[in-house]
Amino acid sequence: MVLCSLFLALVAPALWTLSSAPAPAVAQAPTWCGKYYEPGSQPVNPGGQFPTPAYSETPLLNFGCAPAIRPYLAPDDVEGSLVLDAGFDNYVGVHVWAPAGAEVPVQVYADGQLLTETRATIGLTGLEAPISLAQLTPRTTPYTLTCVASLPGAQTVTATNTLTYLPPNPYGGSTTKFDTRTGATLVRSFETGLYEPIFPLGFYTTFGGYLDSNLTILDHMKEIGYNMVHPVPTFDNLTAFNMVVDRMEQLGLWLMYDMRWTYTNDSSVTEQVNSLKNRTNLLVWYTGDEPDGTSDPLNATSLSRDLIYSLDGYHPVSLVLNCQDYYWTEYTSGADIIMEDPYPIGINATYSVTWNTSCTPELGDCGCDNCIGSYTDITSRVDMFAQRTVLTGRQRNLTTWHVPQGFGSSEYWSVTPTGQEWLVQCALAINHGARAIVPWVEPTTSDIENSAMMLSQSLPELTAYLFDPTAFTGPILTSPTVDTAYWSTTEGTLVMAVNMAYEPTVVSFPLFYAPFTTYAKPVLASGGNMTISEGKVFISLDSVGIAAYVLL
Repeated sequence: MVLCSLFLALVAPALWTLSSAPAPAVAQAPTWCGKYYEPGSQPVNPGGQFPTPAYSETPLLNFGCAPAIRPYLAPDDVEGSLVLDAGFDNYVGVHVWAPAGAEVPVQVYADGQLLTETRATIGLTGLEAPISLAQLTPRTTPYTLTCVASLPGAQTVTATNTLTYLPPNPYGGSTTKFDTRTGATLVRSFETGLYEPIFPLGFYTTFGGYLDSNLTILDHMKEIGYNMVHPVPTFDNLTAFNMVVDRMEQLGLWLMYDMRWTYTNDSSVTEQVNSLKNRTNLLVWYTGDEPDGTSDPLNATSLSRDLIYSLDGYHPVSLVLNCQDYYWTEYTSGADIIMEDPYPIGINATYSVTWNTSCTPELGDCGCDNCIGSYTDITSRVDMFAQRTVLTGRQRNLTTWHVPQGFGSSEYWSVTPTGQEWLVQCALAINHGARAIVPWVEPTTSDIENSAMMLSQSLPELTAYLFDPTAFTGPILTSPTVDTAYWSTTEGTLVMAVNMAYEPTVVSFPLFYAPFTTYAKPVLASGGNMTISEGKVFISLDSVGIAAYVLL
């Protein structure tokens, strides 16, 4: 996070020492997101802007395919499924003649070997087709997945991806999977031993002087309802660190392991991965902590990810980006999970109180890059990540997690969020597609912890809809200051409304998303209420209030 980047970057790690990554040769003074920020600095174009393709007046066929689960794991996953996308887009795809609604044959190959033949419907996305992996040999190297659709008029369109079919984990540790249909994280339950989806919820947590000296902190986190902990290095005391991970295993807490100071040091990464890959509660590796902010080498994250996969391959790799638009494609190429951390509470988005400079797209560091200092910084950043995954053809390969602000009263941020403000950040990110919440930083306030407990208690019902691959989902436009989304399944419709304004409001909409609804069941109601009357949904929201209800 930014606090970490500015303060801890001066601290030499005492464990698994890292040689500092070289700064770009053109940098004559410190930069953040490629922008100079010290007093007297002049504005310059930082470069690295994401290249948006030209708009096509004629809709393009954006054909894609992906395995429903990454990875499949032998011997249990002999039968799997494929996800086919054949929607239209004005930016990505090919000019072909293909009428909406037409069913077209698709041949599916793994390393050139015919895997199955199925059909796709033009204009639809998220269609599933069964596949058998029995003819494939489990291996650590992914198969090249090739899907060829035969369109009218002897036209064909081809999509490629990867299919991972791993042998049983030889290290005795956990295996983390992803559902490419929903973004859900799949883990083997500590209780049942079966793979189940979880919504990871847990703070970045200070290790030195906090976790390392008091293991009961982990018990407290379990009581709040966290299912994951992200200890923040450096891990100077290895004995204490292993005691922490041991206790996490006992409590059923997943580990998000952080290599922020050492991820560019191959020998250090090798040592760390080999020492932890046999852990039964290892969830995910974490490499770059805002590598775009510090302008790490553009290939640093991908080189690290490749090394980690060569050593392990049973756990995904994550990183967090701070910049709004600075070499996004290059840095995210080294991750399976991309995180974003626009902290909007208590900042001056246009003038840096730390450096006494203006903040523009060409100058300055205000703590939240190219932000306006409102909750929409979160929604626009998550939406931007989602759009870029589509434009780069990786919408089925990347999952977005959110880092809400759980600190303040220091540096760029004049105040600490209240528990309700923290909860609003989480709900907005979930509405826009984030599939885990990893706040910065514990220790935090009791008010925020109480809100975190409220969120944790709602997760079983929330995720029943978020992680249902059959759910029909989208935004509901009600008001410029109320962010509303829905997920509709055969079991009911989840609606979550979030008031981004600091004054009460009431919104309503017809029941066209759930026409037979008679009852609204609360799931997460914090300063909000939802009722049904005369064929409409009415939502009353307090200042920054939240109402998540299931319409039945």
